[in-house]
Amino acid sequence: MASTMTPPAHAPEFLASCGWKGADVLPLAGDASFRRYFRVVQGDRSAVLMDAPPPHEDPRPFVAIAEWLASVGLSAPEIIARDLDKGLLLLGDFGDWRLREWLDDNPDGERELYEVATDVLIHLHQHRPMPGLPVHGLDQWLEEVKLFTDWYCPAVGLEIDAAGYREAWTRALSPVAGDGMSPVTVLRDYHAENIMLVAGRGGVEHFGLLDFQDALSGHPAYDLASVLEDARRDVPAAIERAMIDRYIAATGHGEAFERAYWALAAQRNTRILGVFTRLWKRDNKPHYRQFQPRMWGLLERDLEQPGLEPVRDWFDANVPARYRRDPWREAA
Repeated sequence: MASTMTPPAHAPEFLASCGWKGADVLPLAGDASFRRYFRVVQGDRSAVLMDAPPPHEDPRPFVAIAEWLASVGLSAPEIIARDLDKGLLLLGDFGDWRLREWLDDNPDGERELYEVATDVLIHLHQHRPMPGLPVHGLDQWLEEVKLFTDWYCPAVGLEIDAAGYREAWTRALSPVAGDGMSPVTVLRDYHAENIMLVAGRGGVEHFGLLDFQDALSGHPAYDLASVLEDARRDVPAAIERAMIDRYIAATGHGEAFERAYWALAAQRNTRILGVFTRLWKRDNKPHYRQFQPRMWGLLERDLEQPGLEPVRDWFDANVPARYRRDPWREAA
């Protein structure tokens, strides 16, 4: 599924129809899906062209969620123009400062910006979930962790206890599913490469949000775990601890939230190990393999937390140490 960064043939016609005739279209980014992004420049103005080609992609969820996020006071890209049948959107341009690169250059600002990232979620979770979102609950969590046994284990040649795997995760996640916390809008891919620092804004609007088209209605701990246990950058443990405490202090959640945080962090990191292996093996995107050592480090730390003993025992029995981190490099 490796994609080229050439604009689609119908892009010039679309841009002309919305007042950007003759604009330069420059490659900006691809991602783990079929979506591609281009910067559109004309004189002193710029915008972002999203190419979400059907039938592989549907831009309608992105549009609906972007408009809903704006309605609750968060900063999502403005939808300047759209051709939904051809999968094209022209979006407002947040600029070039992703949270990840800004922190690489300005590490002294790390705690302050993670406080803002946490406050975005506190703000978001004050609102009922966006109407119509699919549910992200126990059945979905159990299905998602199968990506590890479906992709990672075969890739390293492991024969595993599949029934015991599901049972272990069911025991660990059922208390989270039944903890009674009200569902919220889960952005689902909330991390430092999907957060833009927008000049001239403050508070939660300081962050421009990206890549939320797969949002679901689910547990409030999920997105906090997503941003603090980031596949693409190390977040100091002291900052992670402080942000969990900050969220709990603001929301009044207590022990149940913390248990959910570690359980859903473990669930997410396990799923990602499978997803990154699939992106490598199926979609010819081997660069995702570089993140696996970090994911293993996070997962092993998560599994030390109370309530995750069944999953930790399964991993200890089924995935020896030599099959963790980057087993392909060790084998080479």
